[in-house]
This record gives sequence, structure tokens and C-alpha cells, in this order.
Amino acid sequence: MQFDALLFDTLTPARLTIEAGQIAAIATRARTRGDDQLPVVAPGFVDLQVNGLLGHEFSSPELTVDQVAAIGQAIYAHGVTRFLPTLTTQSFDVLAHGMRTVARACEERPEIARQMVGIHLEGPYISQEDGPRGAHPLAHCRPPCWDEFARLQTAAMGRIRLLTLSPEYEGAIPLIRRCVDSGVTVAIGHTAATGAQIRAAVDAGARLSTHLGNGAHRALRRHPNYLWDQLAEDRLTASLIVDGHHLPPEVVRVFVRAKGPERIVLVSDLSGLAGLPPGRYTSMDGELEILADGRLVIAGQDQLLAGASRPIGAGIAGVMQMAGVDLPTAIAMATSQPAALVGLPVQGLATGEPADLALFRLPNATVAAPGLPIAATIAAGHCVFGAVGS
Repeated sequence: MQFDALLFDTLTPARLTIEAGQIAAIATRARTRGDDQLPVVAPGFVDLQVNGLLGHEFSSPELTVDQVAAIGQAIYAHGVTRFLPTLTTQSFDVLAHGMRTVARACEERPEIARQMVGIHLEGPYISQEDGPRGAHPLAHCRPPCWDEFARLQTAAMGRIRLLTLSPEYEGAIPLIRRCVDSGVTVAIGHTAATGAQIRAAVDAGARLSTHLGNGAHRALRRHPNYLWDQLAEDRLTASLIVDGHHLPPEVVRVFVRAKGPERIVLVSDLSGLAGLPPGRYTSMDGELEILADGRLVIAGQDQLLAGASRPIGAGIAGVMQMAGVDLPTAIAMATSQPAALVGLPVQGLATGEPADLALFRLPNATVAAPGLPIAATIAAGHCVFGAVGS
């Protein structure tokens, strides 16, 4: 396979040759007329938070291997070549079923194992307070339990790679230490923790703030509060949902400046309802609604969000527009930085690297809704979405 594209880091025109699942050659050249019409090529995106897609939810008691495969196929349309299926707060039985089903899908289908490179368990050890728990069902929010986590990890065949919890509970710190010792990355999220509890969690090995600024009280004291505490902690990277709905532009700009671009990772937080038309839907989290502008909310109002409906490419375009970062920096937030955070191999755009690539059009600053049109996605050297080259 060969194709022409603009390299994401320099926007230099180049011809890429793909052989045996790898980048065999990258031949750059001088610009010619018409090169502005070429797509940009970058490493495939890495999304640490995907709850589902097109009506399929990983946290479902009815999840099947075929549904797992359908999510994996659909997400190629977003330029994502590696991601963490995310299971959210539910009963043990529902979570264990989801873990077993994802693990079985990976065991039976190598192409799924290549893209679903771990599992993100978001909850159930999160705050029970309204606001911090977000749309997670109160009935299933509970204190941390190592024995339960270990059973879930067994059901997942060792695939839980990221755990989001709140350190406000007694027992959270020992669980964080045991998770980190076992190779699991721990994130703070959906929390009402104090500054002392957050510091203790970081001392124990927590390294990420999950979708910082969301899953929080609607009104906070000026200071101290858990947003300032996490922003000021240099050992914490922050994941952000920059879809134009979850965070105002001014907040995105402040978060990126406070953390520094190198400590920001972009996530989509795609809901199982993402990709469906506007309307009301019944999900594991209750009655939800997709509004005409794409926001996914708890049904009957327009302020309380219940996940996201826009892909990670919207975050790439959004962080460029809202925080003023350049394209290479935004791409790093959605590729190398999330991969490194959870211990995955960092894939670059160079000869000998895996041919897991996203081809896209440059974001249009004149478009109100952020987006990154995907022209094609290549996984393991095969075009799995769109069309490219020869």
C-alpha cells in the first residue's frame, strides 16, 4: 500500500509505503500545487475512555462478543486504533459479565485484542454524592474492596489496565497501592475527596485525574476544593473531554496552562448511545436523551451530562481552538501521552513503526462544532475505514 499525505508534525508532503503491517518507507518531497488537498497522517488515536457506541454498552448484562466486535469496528471511523473499553458503576454481576465478554472477544479475535488494549474500570468505588457521581447509579456506588476488584480482574483475564476511583473512602489508599503494585494505573475521578485524601492517593501511586472538571458538584467553595487540589498536583496528568459540551473554552485554556500540555490526555468518554439520532433512550443508567446539538443528558433537562457523543477527534480540534495548542501537541494528547500513561507502547510516524494510522482533514476554525473529519484509518497495515492509496 502506498499513499500521499501531509505529515502531522511538519505538514510536509510525503509518500508512505506500508508493508507487512509496518511503515516501510516515508519519502518526503517539496510542496506542489494541490498538496493542500491531501489528508494529514498521524499515528492512530488512543482513547482511554470508551463506554460503548451505536446502542451497545460495555456495562450491559446482555453484552455479547458480536457487540464488542461491532463497537470495535465502528470506532475505526473515528481514527481510533487502540482504546480501553470502559465499564462504569454497576453491580458485581454486570461488571463481571462485561469483563468476561470483552476478554473472550479478545481471546477469540486477534484483531479485537490489537485494538482493545486493556479495560478501564470507572467506578464502582466513587463518591455517592450528587454531582461527583455524575450519571453513575447511586445504588451501585460503593467503598473500595480489593477482593471484589481482584475477582473482576480475574473475570477480565488480567486486562483491567486503568481504574478510576474516589480516595474519599477508608480503604482507598491500600487498594491504590495494591493496584499499582499489580501494574494497574489508578485515576482519581467522580470524587468529593479532601486535599489530604488526594495527596495520600497520589503518594500511593495515583497518576491521573479522570475527565477533570466533570463529575463534580455544580457549586464548589472557592478554595480549597478538589479541582484546585488536582490541578496543583504535578504528579497527576489530567484527562479532558474537549467536545464543546463538557468544558467551556476558558476552562480548557486554564487547565492546559495549569497542567502544561505534556500532562494532558484527551478522551472521548463516548456513551453507548453515541452515534444514535437525537431522542430519548433507556440505558443502564436510566432515562437519557440526546439533544439536537449532540449533548447527551439525563432526560428531562439540558444541564446534567451523561457521557459524550462526540469522538476523540473533536477533542483534538477542540483543544487547538480553545487552548491555542498546535497540531503536533494536540495529536500527542491523543496518541503518545495516553499510551505512555497506561504503559502501552508509544507508536510514532517513522519507518519500522506499526502501520496504525489516522488520516484526517485539518480542523476548520470557522466551524462552530469542533470536529476532525476522518478520511481513512489503517490498522495493522490494512485500511479498515475509508479509502487510501493503492
